[in-house]
Amino acid sequence: MARDQRDYYYRKAKEEGYRARSAYKLKQINAKFHIIRKGSKVVDLGAAPGGWLQVARELSGGIVVGVDLERIEPVEGAVTIQGDITKDETLEQIAAALGGQADVVISDAAPNLTGIWDVDHARSIDLSRAALRIAKRLLRPGGSFLVKVFQGDLYQGFVKDVEKRFSRIYTYKSPASRAQSAEIYVIGKGFLTTKIRRGDVIEVTIEDVGRGGDGIARVDGFIVFVKGAKKGSRLKVKITDVKPEFGFGEPEK
Repeated sequence: MARDQRDYYYRKAKEEGYRARSAYKLKQINAKFHIIRKGSKVVDLGAAPGGWLQVARELSGGIVVGVDLERIEPVEGAVTIQGDITKDETLEQIAAALGGQADVVISDAAPNLTGIWDVDHARSIDLSRAALRIAKRLLRPGGSFLVKVFQGDLYQGFVKDVEKRFSRIYTYKSPASRAQSAEIYVIGKGFLTTKIRRGDVIEVTIEDVGRGGDGIARVDGFIVFVKGAKKGSRLKVKITDVKPEFGFGEPEK
């Protein structure tokens, strides 16, 4: 406690009415990556004691839902749910509170620390994967994801899993994080619902040609623009980029 009382962000949180110093981490992350915008529907996983929930509500002004195993003291304008995020009934409660899909899923959850690094790191990754599973269920196409992870042997594998579901990935250590902390934040933007990924080679039929001269193909309802392809042609295409609602490719040579 003595160290916390000397901590700049701890004092600042007390002065400005935030429940945790971590509120400034979300403020800094959002200032850099703009994941929460006015009107965003936000789900905050592991939300207790409510610092991130307070900031998410300020940034969005819209529907914000906080979930935790522990009871969360009410935050004005936010919905709080006490429940286990691995349970279907909790997901149903979240979806009902949102009235649809989420624009953003965030999680600053941390495991109960044992002091044994390998155990704490593994538990952190498990929590992060649970948050990612929730994001896959709740996010709209193009939505954003933010999660705290402890760095270690399992970290890169988790980042690769996030990369599979988002068009853009970033990692960031907030200035409000303590220098000695192993925590880092993984940010995914542009949630992908298609199974097509950058580097895939697929066979398509060009159904039309766009104004820019690129061919247009559809794969399970997903549009792929193919450089220089002619209408009616059937060809193999290498995917060069994938966005939430469409992708780009070039004829395979």
